[in-house]
Amino acid sequence: MSQASNILYDERIDGALPEVDREALIAALRQADPELDVLHEPERLRPYECDGLAMYRTRPLLVVLPERVDQVATVLRVCNELRVPVVARGAGTGLSGGALPLEKGVLLVMARFNRILEVNPLGRYARVQPGVRNLAISQAAAPHGLYYAPDPSSQIACSIGGNVAENAGGVHCLKYGLTVHNVLKVEAQTIRAEAVTFGSDALDAPGFDMLALFHGSEGMLGVVTEVTVRLLPKPEVAKVLMASFDDVEKAGKAVGDIIAEGIIPAGLEMMDKLSIHAAEDFVKAGYPLDAEAILLCELDGVESDVDEDCERVRDVLARAGATRVQQARDETERARFWAGRKNAFPAVGRISPDYYCMDGTIPRRELPRVLSGIEALSEKYGLRVANVFHAGDGNMHPLILFDANVPGELARAEELGGKILALCVEVGGSITGEHGVGREKINQMCVQFNSDEITFFHEIKAAFDEEGLLNPGKNIPTLHRCAEFGAMHVHKGQLPFPELERF
Repeated sequence: MSQASNILYDERIDGALPEVDREALIAALRQADPELDVLHEPERLRPYECDGLAMYRTRPLLVVLPERVDQVATVLRVCNELRVPVVARGAGTGLSGGALPLEKGVLLVMARFNRILEVNPLGRYARVQPGVRNLAISQAAAPHGLYYAPDPSSQIACSIGGNVAENAGGVHCLKYGLTVHNVLKVEAQTIRAEAVTFGSDALDAPGFDMLALFHGSEGMLGVVTEVTVRLLPKPEVAKVLMASFDDVEKAGKAVGDIIAEGIIPAGLEMMDKLSIHAAEDFVKAGYPLDAEAILLCELDGVESDVDEDCERVRDVLARAGATRVQQARDETERARFWAGRKNAFPAVGRISPDYYCMDGTIPRRELPRVLSGIEALSEKYGLRVANVFHAGDGNMHPLILFDANVPGELARAEELGGKILALCVEVGGSITGEHGVGREKINQMCVQFNSDEITFFHEIKAAFDEEGLLNPGKNIPTLHRCAEFGAMHVHKGQLPFPELERF
């Protein structure tokens, strides 16, 4: 790390940033743009206290809702001049605290950037503003026989700008990839109100792949103002097989067996008994309540190829020990099977006062071992865990059930979650697959990366945002924090903004 950036981060640990004069900030914003919508009353700030990870809450200093790119630039320019931190937020559906606001910062809400600017069926792309809902893109492209492939479970609400920030995936990312594989171009504003464009309308662009770097950067490098996404032709046919297993580890092994057969399903999802029961009670998806685990395997493409692959998958599942394999009879039943999986999170919320949704990724071959490890950890900590997986690409979503009103249960849930993520790293995986690091997993970054790697992350951050004003205290831990976390003795005050400290 350069001397300048090293001084910067050491200053922040000591809380050296000046107090923000809220009234002066409001006056500066209104003077710069009288039409800018600025929220500052406590009752109007309360709805923005958290994102989808509701266990962390902080009331922002101000909320700003721009409607035009020049207004975004104005906010960033004023905040940069006054050294006021800025957190960008889309729909607020993120699950890692990435859009958690700061008591001494501005929350820049991009929800009013909700227009689809162009759908080009010949070029198979769409230009959209960052506040456009994920599902709305496919709906707009449908008349042209096209769709946008990434489909997070929150796609009816989550916005494309947030998808870029977190590099979101979904149940079909095994075959069609994450957000980064389906975006051609991103336009953004830096903290200095400089307009930048990464990628191009063509399939490739010269220079470093800054487009990939920007995906998953969690609002730390710039604020997205426009996204050009790739559109795909709708498959001729899609068919879903649901396989029941009397043993969770058998289901985990079957996942690897399917891929080893040379078959790449459009989606390959796994649910254990607890999540099966929760989803069935909520959605009535037709799930077998006597199964210890189920796999949902969707195959799409030309009908003759899909029929052949369905038979091959049936054989693999039978050899793997499936007790029953059934195919959705029609599009209605197919949609119902997927509705159960996509509503697994809210379904679990009906059977527990609170739950903590984890997000780790492992090599497929390690599924049986990791499932056994999660079961052992669940028993050790005395907390139930409902397992839901994007099994095909090894992206796990264990849901830890707890009651925050019971003393000590929240802390146990957090510790259990950290152990699960450490297990993912131990077997060669990652602490996140699609939810991002945000506030939630910043300690676990110290488990996955060494000090040289974390230093390099800080160098990249400083190249875009030397003052460290965009979404500080997220994603990248300080080296001081990692040193303390390694000793299991983390103190308050190590983050740039101590009000975020929970460990």
